[in-house]
Amino acid sequence: MTLDKLPVGGTAVIRTVGGEGNLRLRLLDMGVIPRTRVTVTRVAPMGDPVEVYLRGYTLSLRLEDAAKVEVEPV
Repeated sequence: MTLDKLPVGGTAVIRTVGGEGNLRLRLLDMGVIPRTRVTVTRVAPMGDPVEVYLRGYTLSLRLEDAAKVEVEPV
């Protein structure tokens, strides 16, 4: 399952971070790293972006970027 498919209120553990080049590095720099617990807190009215809570802060991700993050629901 990917992060963009996780429902609001859903919690999961990040398994892999995909993407290439700068996108992958940007995600890793923001704390989106394997074995991190993440919870989807909100979704914008039009569905993009999604807001997730991880490592003590909230982060907004475009659906396109969230689709590159594989998670395992908890």
